[in-house]
Amino acid sequence: MAELRRLGYVPETSAAMEFRNDYFAAGAKHRWNELTAALEEKSAAAILCARGGFGAAYLLDERMPRLAPKILLGYSDITSLQIFFRQKHGWTGFYGPMAAAGFDAGAGAPGGYDEPSFRNAASQTRSGWTLDLDGDTLSSGEAQGVLLGGCMTLVEATLGTPWELNTRGSILLLEDRGMKPYQVDRVLTHLRQAGKFEGVRGIILGEFPECDPPAVGSPPVRDVCKRILGGLGVPVVWGARVGHTPRAMLTIPLGVRAKLRARGEGKLDVLEPAVTR
Repeated sequence: MAELRRLGYVPETSAAMEFRNDYFAAGAKHRWNELTAALEEKSAAAILCARGGFGAAYLLDERMPRLAPKILLGYSDITSLQIFFRQKHGWTGFYGPMAAAGFDAGAGAPGGYDEPSFRNAASQTRSGWTLDLDGDTLSSGEAQGVLLGGCMTLVEATLGTPWELNTRGSILLLEDRGMKPYQVDRVLTHLRQAGKFEGVRGIILGEFPECDPPAVGSPPVRDVCKRILGGLGVPVVWGARVGHTPRAMLTIPLGVRAKLRARGEGKLDVLEPAVTR
């Protein structure tokens, strides 16, 4: 909260959840009520998630009201909500830091967040901007498209739902944590078989922390991604500081036009503002 105030915002918190339901902070209906109350709060322009975790998809089983768009900022499990609002209502999403996962560590700090990219995503209304991805190019080239994606397993989880992510024409962001390389292989193969790489114009991959090979000589995640995605004929950047990253996390606006420049560490040109006022 102190960091948000330093940035010039006036944060308000909802009532603390004082009970647990299985491995959730509260029951789905309780959490849905909290989310819809935040969506309906006319004095608030943004909803900042406290953390990711698990359970956002349960909220989509309830009837979600159609309201004026707000900034919905978060990553990891919040991907479910961002994709839902994108597919159902055309919202722009904001894939970036949360109160207890980014803002708590501070600007520019390990495990913290990148302040310039957050400020641009949340308040730049007149032009685009450029992000240094600080990654590594797997397949070089340039491409333009709409930024989409998020946490890889949550993108996969939309398959077969009414809000399944339409990836055609996109610069697709995929990142995750705590997976074995063969599990990453399985998800990427599923996405390929489901046609989710057809028409994709470029791909940005995260760092995939805590995804070490289970045995000496087993291929790392980077090699798995290069094998499966390298033949698509589109630019691919590996290891961007997005989502689950030990570095200062970038804020990526999802649903806006962008240009991926896959050379060296990679750059991303956001071509239009993510907010209007």
